[in-house]
Amino acid sequence: MRFELTLNRTTKQRMLPMDYQYYISAWIYKVLDQANKGFAQFLHRKGYGQNETKLYKLFCFSRLNFGKPRLWKDKKLFEILAHEITLQVSFDVNEAATNFIKGLFMQQEFYLGDKFNGIDFKVVKVEALPEPNFLETMHYRLQTPWVVSYKTQEDKHPQYLSLSDEKFNGLAIKHIIEKYNSTRSQEPISLGQVKLKQASNFKRAGFVIKPGTKEQSRVVGNLFDFELVAPVPVHKMIWDSGISEKSSSGFGWLEINKNI
Repeated sequence: MRFELTLNRTTKQRMLPMDYQYYISAWIYKVLDQANKGFAQFLHRKGYGQNETKLYKLFCFSRLNFGKPRLWKDKKLFEILAHEITLQVSFDVNEAATNFIKGLFMQQEFYLGDKFNGIDFKVVKVEALPEPNFLETMHYRLQTPWVVSYKTQEDKHPQYLSLSDEKFNGLAIKHIIEKYNSTRSQEPISLGQVKLKQASNFKRAGFVIKPGTKEQSRVVGNLFDFELVAPVPVHKMIWDSGISEKSSSGFGWLEINKNI
């Protein structure tokens, strides 16, 4: 279930770190924590699903829509000129939770940024968005990178695969199937039910997560258009909870590709 949040700047601050996704993720967890501390801690520490070894999250979010900011590349900052900006947030829940979630976010006041640069915002509007008509074959465009990681016993850190890597397609499909089977009580799906066809053109993109901490790292994924063939409930799942690894950190937000 997707929601569009309208945010107003409440102070004169205009500088925002370019790697702002971590701060959005932390804010969403904080909002959930205010509603149900146990549920938010469960999401953050363990994830959602039947398989305790998997860390699947229940939400994802889009890029901030703030028009055309001034770029301070040397300082890695955006200067936000717009007074009103929007953010889309999605939760893997049914429509019965719509009013509950709208109530959680409406009138929230928060600071987005690090201790040096950031902006004070207030949520002035929360709108539930209609879902597309899901079919077994859908065409998507990624707004935030699709991350597929691979780690051997010899690797100290995960490898974030390029779309051109021969392992990308198989591991991407494997992740979708595991995520579905671990979070649904319906009949499990199998490898043959999901087919992925990517466009030939792609762009490598990523951002820093947990900046300023000992766990700071840069996660890199891929932006591209693709066709996905899968059961309709799978399409709904990736629409609501993102298609990528680390979706709750700002990866794997997709839109319908209207150019097809």
